[in-house]
Amino acid sequence: MDDKLMLMIPGPTPVPEQVLLAMAKHPIGHRSGDFSKIIAEVTEGLQWLHQTQNDVLILAASGTGAMEAGIINFLSPGDRVLVGSNGKFGERWALLCEAFGLSVERVTAEWGKPLDPAQFQTLLAADTAKQIKAVIVTHSETSTGVLNDLKTISQSVKSHGALMLVDAVTSLGATSVPMDDWGLDMIASGSQKGFMLPPGLGFVAVSPKAWEAYSQAKLPRFYLDLGKYRKEAAKNSHPFTPPVNMFFGLQVALKMMQAEGLENIFARHHRHMTATRAAMKALNLPLFTSDQASSPAITAVAPVNVEAEQIRAIVRKKFDIVMAGGQDHLSGKIFRVGHLGFVSDRDILTAVGALEAVLQELNYEVTAGAGVVAAAQALSA
Repeated sequence: MDDKLMLMIPGPTPVPEQVLLAMAKHPIGHRSGDFSKIIAEVTEGLQWLHQTQNDVLILAASGTGAMEAGIINFLSPGDRVLVGSNGKFGERWALLCEAFGLSVERVTAEWGKPLDPAQFQTLLAADTAKQIKAVIVTHSETSTGVLNDLKTISQSVKSHGALMLVDAVTSLGATSVPMDDWGLDMIASGSQKGFMLPPGLGFVAVSPKAWEAYSQAKLPRFYLDLGKYRKEAAKNSHPFTPPVNMFFGLQVALKMMQAEGLENIFARHHRHMTATRAAMKALNLPLFTSDQASSPAITAVAPVNVEAEQIRAIVRKKFDIVMAGGQDHLSGKIFRVGHLGFVSDRDILTAVGALEAVLQELNYEVTAGAGVVAAAQALSA
């Protein structure tokens, strides 16, 4: 059946109808007074979401573009940085830093395991000469479903004095990322995740400490020069031509989020994570990450005696539900169930029911109804 596609991936995520309708409106001039009012409103909403009084700047970019902007604006060639690498995206930031001539030291953990905050603490404490200029961490590692202990890592970074740069692409809007309370200096995210929007916008939140570093940073920048965005944002404007209709959608999405409330948003994502994990256990499907380090945005599953890609293919073909596959060396070894953004209890039960039906079709050892019952119990707890 047409138009029944259901996204259960870590992005793009489902988009509410009222957001889509807002984006379908005729564009307006991006230098108009009406558009300035929208910029002012969404900026205030973004500060609310980031739990900050700092600048939150809007780019026409993906999450990767936001991360690149967050790195090149505050660092210089040869700067020593620590990069947490326990998945595809942590490793991406290490490669990005190397591409710009930074001196990169990886703090690693096995894919599926969380970063160890003690490793950061040890390296930072040993750096008495203060040569480490920044620590870069992926909060929610999308490739494996791990949530890293950003709060504890950030405490060590604050004590040292380095910048704390954060990829919150799949954590912002799913779990609390209190920028000011945790002393985070840069947070990057993208519209196609917890924001309930299509891809197209990147967001960069910047602390006063990071702006001090900006004045000394020597990496080349032009379109991603955050100083330009800050200058124009102060006038409720934009330095370049922004995707106007995406701002219409962002305005509505933020209103929806504010109506739900931060604590309710976080509780909903936690409930969906718990229900999904309970269902996988009831279906005898091994989880790739531990309960203690699981992300509220996505659950990674490592099936045995049945192929991950076969499961995904049949779920897509028979039920029009898209689940994500593994990346890099995990390709074909895991599948990932997204529960991020505009996802409801009904969506979780639907996805679990479809998965259960496919497992039965594949003659996988599973008790009929076990997954749906476990998910329903978790959702009602």
